[in-house]
Amino acid sequence: MSDPIGVLFVCLGNICRSPLAEGVFRELVRQEGMSERFDIDSAGTTDYHAGESPDARTVEVAQRRGLRLTHEARRITAGDFGRFEYIVVMDTNNLAKVQRLAERVHPDAEVHLLRSFDPAAGKDLEVPDPYFGGPRGFEDVHDMIERACRGLLDHIRSEHAL
Repeated sequence: MSDPIGVLFVCLGNICRSPLAEGVFRELVRQEGMSERFDIDSAGTTDYHAGESPDARTVEVAQRRGLRLTHEARRITAGDFGRFEYIVVMDTNNLAKVQRLAERVHPDAEVHLLRSFDPAAGKDLEVPDPYFGGPRGFEDVHDMIERACRGLLDHIRSEHAL
């Protein structure tokens, strides 16, 4: 069997959006019977919350939708660019940070905005940070992430003939 396809989801602090995307994508892959074909993780562009569990509001929304999040926040590293084929970022600010790091350590890294795979995104390719918003924000973000993760999986399947 070939090496697993590495997918890394990235946001600012790695406690809301990226661990949710990791959990959603991991579940989609599991439902398709392809868990062994993927290496899935998430990280932040900062170490503000390193070592922490996902935000309780993110966990609550995920649990209501049948997902269990078990991630520990961490910061993206130079080594991630060799491990993950797809680096998928939540917004343009973090995209710029990831691209600057990629230029130094792995210039040909494939870095995408997650919502570029969301058919409902239109021109709005950002997954907004729900951290300072109310509960509805976490629900909306989950919907965006779920649609985009389905699109990302379709994209990867077509690139890898899965």
